[in-house]
Amino acid sequence: MKLDVVKVWQDLHKMPELGFQEVRTSAYIADVMEKLGYEVTRGFGGTTAVVCYKRGAEPGPTLMLRADMDALPYPNPDGSIECVHACGHDSHCAMLLTAAAELADKVKRGTLKILFQPGEETLKGAVALVDKGILDDVDIALGMHIRPIQDVPAGDMCAAVRHTSSTFIGINIKGRTSHASRPHLGVNCAEAAALITNAVSMIKIDPAVVWSAKVTGIVAQAAAHNIIPDEAQVWLDCRAGTNEAMNEIIEKVKAAAEFGAKSVGATAEVFFPGVVLPAAVYDDDLTAEVAEEIVKAVGKEHLAKDCGGGGEDFHFFKFKKPSIKAAYFGVGVGAAPGLHARNMSFDPQYLPNGVKVLVGMALRKVG
Repeated sequence: MKLDVVKVWQDLHKMPELGFQEVRTSAYIADVMEKLGYEVTRGFGGTTAVVCYKRGAEPGPTLMLRADMDALPYPNPDGSIECVHACGHDSHCAMLLTAAAELADKVKRGTLKILFQPGEETLKGAVALVDKGILDDVDIALGMHIRPIQDVPAGDMCAAVRHTSSTFIGINIKGRTSHASRPHLGVNCAEAAALITNAVSMIKIDPAVVWSAKVTGIVAQAAAHNIIPDEAQVWLDCRAGTNEAMNEIIEKVKAAAEFGAKSVGATAEVFFPGVVLPAAVYDDDLTAEVAEEIVKAVGKEHLAKDCGGGGEDFHFFKFKKPSIKAAYFGVGVGAAPGLHARNMSFDPQYLPNGVKVLVGMALRKVG
């Protein structure tokens, strides 16, 4: 049974669903995988995940190929929410389904495990599955993502997408209110927020590592302009090229919050509204093999340099189980104006390139 990757993408594009709500998407995928003769588990771990197996007759590693399924929410003027595949997860599933069709009768050794993962955009999808044992039998994990035109030209591919570690940090500041004519009786949280902002801007990390820590929001306002505010909140977006650098940033933000607030008599509590996404950590030998498959698929002239930016919960796999080998490649499809733009579009004629690399890597490991 052969699949047309563009036709599959067109089907999936019509059923965008939010993270952990990918009911139609997962049903479509599971139905196709069962027709291809795979062992299929629907609803793995109590989620919408679809996990599929093909087992070879000879001993060998377990290779897990992974694609994410969820779409993004966008508000409409009437207050309703529209789901849009603005990050290309529909194309990832289409490439992986098409590769699975080509590999259905080619697994000779080890095990081919195929994961269609929910909830990547929630940053909780991979962790939820790891906690349910998705990695227990995995030796190698391979993922991919279409790339925006700014990263990789249409028709080109890169062997590694160097995602950064990323997180949001909130800081709750507590002070004491007073009338603005008697500021000495209060503890001004607006001043504390300003001092914390200045302290964050002075954080220094090894410049050889890509990193940033920037204040993206400040809320510090009392009921009237002549009242000293006794509460404030500061929000930060933090990113780092390594997990070690992210740990250093977090500790320095905590110090900036504590001492910035203390300098005016306020207190500050640092909190994390979400997770800290790990940075990409790849195995050089596996990435080199991906590069070789890219050259086979599109030619050496279309092997682009590694790209980066953004975060991905795929990296929880190696973070949680360091012994696995991991790689993650980029597929240039001319995505514009950029990923997560509501009107993002791309040229699907380049999706077969991703299929070729997935198939080539699978044949290397379990074929």
